Amino acid sequence: MKKGILVMLLASVCSVAMSQLQRPMASPVGKIEQKIGLTDVKVEYSRPSKNNRVVFGDVVPFNEMWRTGANENTKFTVSDAVLFGKDTLKAGTYAIFVKPSATSWEVVFYTDITNWGTPDEWDEKKVALRTSAVVSSVNDVVETFTMSLDNLTTKSANLTFNWDKTKATLVFNVPTAVKMNAAIDKVMAGPSANDYYSSAEFYYNEKKDLKKALEWVTKAIEMRGESAYWIVRLKSLIQAEMGDTKGAIATAKISLAAAEKGENQAYVDMNKASIEEWSKKK
Repeated sequence: MKKGILVMLLASVCSVAMSQLQRPMASPVGKIEQKIGLTDVKVEYSRPSKNNRVVFGDVVPFNEMWRTGANENTKFTVSDAVLFGKDTLKAGTYAIFVKPSATSWEVVFYTDITNWGTPDEWDEKKVALRTSAVVSSVNDVVETFTMSLDNLTTKSANLTFNWDKTKATLVFNVPTAVKMNAAIDKVMAGPSANDYYSSAEFYYNEKKDLKKALEWVTKAIEMRGESAYWIVRLKSLIQAEMGDTKGAIATAKISLAAAEKGENQAYVDMNKASIEEWSKKK
């Protein structure tokens, strides 16, 4: 009996040791991370090798859906919505599947990225975008399946697939102009309410030019409204620090009412405590 238990323990130890042993993968994982214009793009995929085989039309049959690599799904992630021709792919992460033929590739971006390979049951509702890649032949054999982001500009790039003597290219555009225009409009419009608030808070905490801090926090309230009780409270604190006790109490009461309406008990309590404290100094 003891001998049997010992054998079981030894087998368990060996199993743990073997599970900790890392081995090289026949299809190693590849990753590309690239900023295109102002958009972050990431590709994660596994890279099988040719190994003296005929790839397209044999290892990868024509007119059948392929996982675009090996092992787990190939994943394509974009931080913004991008355009493939006139079709929009929303920001997010997608599995890429392709259906190759001798002259073109059908490329599918699929919302379910948890499949190992192609889905057991294809769900057309999970197709986020379906488009076509241009196929060409190359002179030199590409031994290991390679995906890349090429021909980078500030507004576009090529998603390229290379294996054996086949190259497939998919052009997409990123919303650089839209993002830049929005950023320019924001900057040219001047500081936001939050910018004024943050600046005023910094000056108050540092006890630096409280007059300027009061000017900024007042501007923030004008832009944001008195319902922003946290900004109004900062104004009351600045007023109290400057010796304007009467003004501080009046402002704190506005913040208190807004905090009660917003059901923020912490600010309700802070305002009540400040009003009580400052009232003793009148």
